Amino acid sequence: MYTKILMAFNGSREGRSALLESAEIAAFIKAETHLLAVAGMPPSLFLTEGFLPEELLEEEKKRTQEILDEGIKLLKEQGFNTTGHLTVGEPVEEICRVASELGADLIVLGHRQKLSFGARWWKGSVGASLLDYAPCSILIARAT
Repeated sequence: MYTKILMAFNGSREGRSALLESAEIAAFIKAETHLLAVAGMPPSLFLTEGFLPEELLEEEKKRTQEILDEGIKLLKEQGFNTTGHLTVGEPVEEICRVASELGADLIVLGHRQKLSFGARWWKGSVGASLLDYAPCSILIARAT
């Protein structure tokens, strides 16, 4: 079964739901848990030639660290001791990279059902992209 679970957390309602759902699974199977928050840079923040001002990067990292801390707090309230990871980059690439480095056998993330077909086609979906690139199984939880 699963021995190491990587929970990708973005602070959304769906993410919280996935976090708590995966915590229940981890408790049942006594799996090691890791929580990942990815500081992503929207394309609009990039300046010419891909340069990103250090202040904007630090601001995004600080915001993402707060999200990660919130997730760790939620898990601690459920009796979990989890390892937190903060990375910067494109979410799918970072989730796959960290899952590979940790040797995770399950990735858990939440799903937001609000995007229209056109928006999902234009913007893409982290969950859908993970299906093609993840090094392990994926659990996509819906908010209840």
